[in-house]
Amino acid sequence: MLDDTGRRLGRARLGDGMAGMTRLHEMIAEHLDDADVDPETGMFAAGAVVVGIETDRGPWVAALVAAGYEVFAINPLSAARYRERHSTSGAKSDPGDAHVLAEIVRLDRAHHRPVAGDSAQVEGLKMIARTHQSLVWDRTRHAQRLRQALREYFPAALDVITAGRLELTDPDALELIERAGDPDRAARLSRSKIAAILKRARRRDVEARAELIQTALRAPALRQPAALESAYAVVAGTQIRLLAGIIAQLPPLEAVLGEGFGRHPDAEIYTSQPGLGAILGARVLAEFGDDPHRYRDAKARKNYAGTSPITRASGRRTVVLARYARNKRLGDAVHQWAFYALTNSPGARAYYDQLRARKVGHHAALRQLGNRLVGILHGCLKTRTTYDETTAWAHRFTAAA
Repeated sequence: MLDDTGRRLGRARLGDGMAGMTRLHEMIAEHLDDADVDPETGMFAAGAVVVGIETDRGPWVAALVAAGYEVFAINPLSAARYRERHSTSGAKSDPGDAHVLAEIVRLDRAHHRPVAGDSAQVEGLKMIARTHQSLVWDRTRHAQRLRQALREYFPAALDVITAGRLELTDPDALELIERAGDPDRAARLSRSKIAAILKRARRRDVEARAELIQTALRAPALRQPAALESAYAVVAGTQIRLLAGIIAQLPPLEAVLGEGFGRHPDAEIYTSQPGLGAILGARVLAEFGDDPHRYRDAKARKNYAGTSPITRASGRRTVVLARYARNKRLGDAVHQWAFYALTNSPGARAYYDQLRARKVGHHAALRQLGNRLVGILHGCLKTRTTYDETTAWAHRFTAAA
């Protein structure tokens, strides 16, 4: 604990529970007087108690905000850079880090963002959205591991996926690969069993597909030694069961996510944006939050989304780069949003085509389109209006004409 001149008022190691929080309140109360309390609201006056902490979530953060303290979540990377300002020896300790955090919020809090005042509703939505997004990433990770294992010992299984016009993560494709197991078992798999798997998935042209799949399974191929094939089959089976478990959990999460998103007052504005549906819209809302005072302007929102570029200028050399230090979950959602907007907004498509005509790469063009879409969303939220295609893009193409 420091006062506004940097003089140490106290130091303690506090526990995570109620006892630790109670002790913190007692330590702070010893150094406050009536002038630090707003007589109208009964809350602490602005800047009376400022807290620096290296996280923006958890019971402690919620309790600090509820107590009326001004809480700043300091990025650990920023705290590490500030630590070098106090000591160049490389020494690190918890008391030293606490002192650095206190100095940051005492001297430089104007350059840091306080913890957002998001509603409990959107905080809960964020937890569900992040869990869903993590499972989607896990599905991709395990699918890639399964694909690599099959490529190593059973490439015919991948040919089966192509022949049957299936995706590797489709339930019937996973069941088919698990039943086939290895080249020997695959060669014995009957057409009737293959057809039954396709029928359970309600596929069309079952007989024709079953014939193509059986032909692919029985085609001559290079083989690994039997012991190695057996080991690979165990690995592939493990990945298949993991994938099946992940895939089974996605629909219930999506239902909860869509229901929670639909109850939020900003849902109509988000879903009016081209390319945003219930699931992707819930992700974007959850990561941006619903605190109306969190973003000073559209540029601040773009910076947080990571869509705006950064400039590095030194002497006569100036380089404009993509912003990779960002909220990666939000960045992924905005990138998908920009991609889906191409087929839902003529203005977004025209803007993307203009960038591509200037030899801008696909992903770079999507980043710039996402930057524009984030600005449009900020305007809609600020004015409490839904998306309008003409308002969003007319000025740009009128100026170009």
